[in-house]
Amino acid sequence: MLKVTYFGTTTLLFDDGKDQILFDAHVTRPSLIKYAGGAKERTNTALCDKLIRLHKIRRLRAVFISHTHHDHVMDAPYIAGRCGAMIYGSESARNVALGGGLPEDRIVVFGHGSCYTIGEYKISILASLHSKPTILNNDLGQPIPEPLEQPAGLREYKEGGSYDFFIEHGDQKILIRPSFNYIKGQLDGIQADVLFLGVAGIAKADPETEKIFFAETVKKTGAKLVIPVHWDNFFSPLDRPITGMPGFIENTELVFYKVAKYCEAHDVNFLIQYPRTSITI
Repeated sequence: MLKVTYFGTTTLLFDDGKDQILFDAHVTRPSLIKYAGGAKERTNTALCDKLIRLHKIRRLRAVFISHTHHDHVMDAPYIAGRCGAMIYGSESARNVALGGGLPEDRIVVFGHGSCYTIGEYKISILASLHSKPTILNNDLGQPIPEPLEQPAGLREYKEGGSYDFFIEHGDQKILIRPSFNYIKGQLDGIQADVLFLGVAGIAKADPETEKIFFAETVKKTGAKLVIPVHWDNFFSPLDRPITGMPGFIENTELVFYKVAKYCEAHDVNFLIQYPRTSITI
């Protein structure tokens, strides 16, 4: 059995009682005004320390980064450094880690097809695609070319390439797909019991795109439990009530409706996990 704690956006902590693995690392969550204005920000170390203490993050072995926008990687160097963990990610993730003071021997650069065994976890890396660009997010494919030190401009965290994570633990198989997009055929042969599915963008998708997305993720993996991620307002602090994204960006209620409707029609369980809560799978 695995305990999975969700910290919003796509930040997920897996714990099998022996080893902990963190996927993405963002709890600071600067405001939309700061993001739009290109503000330079630092990790909220006090909040990180509080969550590390509350959730007993004492056995953290690794932090895996799906891509290097600020809402996925901003707090990774501090948390990894504080907990004595490794960071695994793209070359851009390496530059975020170096800028955060992590030494080279605590950083692993991965690519599509990389596979790592950590304790009883087997973690495979799959190339993926970020959701389509928006007015807030139009740097897809751009790297972070050199070490990025804080305080850093929030828009300096370029996408740097996107990845999914396929986790095998005993008989359990779990897929984390952080973004609303797909590479046709990429998940051929990947069977997962649980799918953490990035849903930001579904509300505005046309019916054909939505149909293919579900076919290339939920249907292809055969998942029997879908848990949405990247639905909450990551511009709002984690120590305040959680809401969906602002309406001009996304209609979160419609997102949930579309995913729930698909799951209902295909006999798939659908669970919304609230940030800062844990479930056992």
